[in-house]
Amino acid sequence: MSPNAASANEPVRIAPSPGIPAEIAIPAVPEDPRMWVPQAPNVWFRPLMLNTVTGQWCNLLKVTASGIVSRHRHPGAVFGYVIEGKWHYHEHPWVAEAGHFVYEPPGEIHTLAVPEDCDYMVTFFNISGAMVYVDDDGVQTGYEDVFTKIEMARAHYESVGLGNVVDDLIR
Repeated sequence: MSPNAASANEPVRIAPSPGIPAEIAIPAVPEDPRMWVPQAPNVWFRPLMLNTVTGQWCNLLKVTASGIVSRHRHPGAVFGYVIEGKWHYHEHPWVAEAGHFVYEPPGEIHTLAVPEDCDYMVTFFNISGAMVYVDDDGVQTGYEDVFTKIEMARAHYESVGLGNVVDDLIR
């Protein structure tokens, strides 16, 4: 019998892997409104996990006015779940409403907008890679990635007296 095999009466024990970061188990919607990081007028994000190894980040996006949020593309797939309100892409006929799951394929340019009859939405997004902002001609005008998200969150949290809470979300 190999040294790792268990006898008939003894269960196999698997040793914990070293260097594994701690789990994250936090309220997604924070009680403290200072946890929402301003991103643009009427747009905030609440970071939930920032993975510097894979370039992935998970956050809530909150928008408090109707209108265009941004025109952008992603090099990787994006997954979303609408928690409150609704939004759509100008390039598609569907509307994502509370309870809807959204899959965004890599490379597609889309314009996120909150419709006129809605002035509040919150959506969970799981993003890998970057968010590349583009103009109407598809020319890059800016970008965000896990590192810019960390910088934005760190600066905001320090400015509102929360210190380095963003470090607890970095993987």
